[in-house]
Amino acid sequence: MMGQSKEFIEIGDFSRSQRRRNPAFWKYVAVAAFIAIPLFKIATSSFRSRCFHYEHHPTRLTYPGERITWEQCDELGGRPLECSSIDVPLDQFDSTNSGNKTFSIPLIRMRGHNATQNLFLNPGGPGASGIEFIYRRGEQLRDIVGEGFHLLSFDPRGVNSSVPQATCYPDTETRRQRSSVRNDRVVEDSVEAYAWSHNFVRACADTMGDYAPYINTPQTAADMNSILDAVGQSGLIYWGFSYGTILGQTYATLFPERSERVIIDGVANQFIWYEGLLDSETFIDTENVWGGFLKECFKAGENCALSSLAASKDSLKAKLFSFVEKLKHDPLSVYVNSTVYGTLDYETIWYKAVFPALYKPANWYLLADRLAKMLEGNATEALLSYGLSAPWNLEGDSTEFVTYNDGASGASHWPQDRESLLDMLIPYENVSLFAPAEYGGYYIKQQWLIPRTHEYVPRMGVKTAHPLLILSTTYDPVCPLQSARSANAAFQGSKVVEVQGYGHCSVSVPSTCLAKRVREFLYHGTLPDSNLTQCEVDGLYFAKLEQDGKVKPQRHFDDPEEQKIHLAQLELARNWEWQLFHRLPRGTGRSA
Repeated sequence: MMGQSKEFIEIGDFSRSQRRRNPAFWKYVAVAAFIAIPLFKIATSSFRSRCFHYEHHPTRLTYPGERITWEQCDELGGRPLECSSIDVPLDQFDSTNSGNKTFSIPLIRMRGHNATQNLFLNPGGPGASGIEFIYRRGEQLRDIVGEGFHLLSFDPRGVNSSVPQATCYPDTETRRQRSSVRNDRVVEDSVEAYAWSHNFVRACADTMGDYAPYINTPQTAADMNSILDAVGQSGLIYWGFSYGTILGQTYATLFPERSERVIIDGVANQFIWYEGLLDSETFIDTENVWGGFLKECFKAGENCALSSLAASKDSLKAKLFSFVEKLKHDPLSVYVNSTVYGTLDYETIWYKAVFPALYKPANWYLLADRLAKMLEGNATEALLSYGLSAPWNLEGDSTEFVTYNDGASGASHWPQDRESLLDMLIPYENVSLFAPAEYGGYYIKQQWLIPRTHEYVPRMGVKTAHPLLILSTTYDPVCPLQSARSANAAFQGSKVVEVQGYGHCSVSVPSTCLAKRVREFLYHGTLPDSNLTQCEVDGLYFAKLEQDGKVKPQRHFDDPEEQKIHLAQLELARNWEWQLFHRLPRGTGRSA
C-alpha cells in the first residue's frame, strides 16, 4: 500500500563520491559546458575542495538513538559539518519491484548547540542538491532558525551525488552532441522541439533502465521516513522551498501521523502538479512582480538607474518592452575582446536577465543598472552577466524524471501529434509574457515514455499530527499566493503567513516578523490565530550595494538576536541561488 513505506536502512560511510560537488551551470545555452555523470559512476575530482583535508583522517561520529555513522566531512563558518549516507530500496511501496536495487542517499548535517531534533531542509528544484544547499546557505539558515535544531539535508534519489544519478545521456560527449535544440519560439520552433523530444524521452528511458520509473516525489517522501528512522526521530520537522512544497505536501498526505512540524514556503499547487496538464496558476502573479520592479524603481529614485530614463512607470515599461521586442529581429552584437564576445537577443534579456531577477529582488538594483546602460548603448555588463553563462544551477536530468514521472505525462494524457499540442499551447503561452519560459518542456511531457508507477493522489481535508505552516510572498513570480491558499484548504488547521512583498518564497526578502513566526512554530508549535497573517518587509528593494560587498543593515533592532536574524535574512535574500521550479526549456538556444 502507498500509505506505508518499507523499512530499509543500510548504514553507510560518507565516501568521497558523496562529498560536495561544484554546481553545474544550468542547461540553457552553454551545452558544451555540461557536467554529465555516467550512470553508476560519480566523478570525484570536483569534490577536491574544502573537504579534501578531512579525507585521510576522518572523524567517525555516532550518537545515541541513531542507526548510522557520520563523518566530519568539512566545516562551515568555523562549525563542523558531518556527512553520512543511507541506502533505500528502489520501490519503497512494493519490495517485490526492488530486488537488490537501491538508491544511495547522501546526508549532510550542521549540528545545533542545543538541539535534540533534526530540521529537514529541501531547497526545491526538482533536482536541487540539499548537500550544496547547506554549503551555500547553512550559516544564514542557522541564524534564522537558532541553535535548537540540527540542520539536515540530503540529495534526493536521482539528484546530484545520489547514486545512481538521473541522467538521459550515457556520457559527457553524448550530452554535448545531442542536447541542443531550438525551442525559443512557440510556433516557429515547434517542429524541431517536437522531433527532438521524441529522441530525448527514449534516451531517458534507456539510460536509466529499471531505475527510471522510481525517481518521483512519493518515493522521495518515503525516503524521508528512512532518514528519520536512521537518525532515531519519530516525527518530521521540515522546511521546504518551491518544489520542496510539493515534497512537503506529498509527505504530509502520505504520512500525516509523522508530520510533526511541516513548513512549506513558496507553494506550488500539488493538485495541478500531479493531475493537471497545463499549469493554470504558475504565472498568475508574474506580471505583478514585473510591475512591482518598475513601481519600486521609481520609488527608489536615483538608486534605480532606470528611473532617469522615463517619466513614469508606464512609460518605462513601454520603453523597455519596445527595446527588448526589437531584439527578436535585431540582436545586439557585443564585443569585449578576442575571447569575450557574443549577442544579446530577446530570449537572453527576457528569460535570463529579467525573469530570474523577479525571483530575487536583491538583484533588482543590478538588473536596473545593467538594463539602463544597455538602453544607453553600453551592453557590455549585460553580456557578461547574462549572455555568457546560464542562470540556473542544476546537474543531471533529475528535473525531467521527477516532473514527468510525477505528473500526467505521456500518450494516455496528451494528443501525440504536434499540431494538436500546439493548439493547446498557443493560448496558454499568451497568458503571460513569461509563459514561454516553460514552453519546451511540454513536448517532453507529451511524449514521456516512462510509466507512472506511483499511486499518489492529492486530497482535501488532510489531518496531520500538527497543522502545517504555509509561507508566501504577496506576489511570487512562479508560486503565487493562490497556490498557498490551495494548500491551506487541503490541510486541516494550517495557517498562512504572507510577507507583503515580491519574490519567490518568503526568504527572498527580509522580514523579522516572518522569522519570529517560523521560530514560534518550530520550537513551540505555535500558529497564528487568523487563517492569514501578514508580515511587512524590513528593507528596500533598490538598496545600493556596499563597495566591500558586506551586507548593511536596513533596519535597527534593539534586540541583538533580532539584529542577527535581520542580517542573516539580508544575506540570504542577496545570495540565494534559486533552482528554477518552472524552469526554462531544455537546450534553449541556437545550435552552432
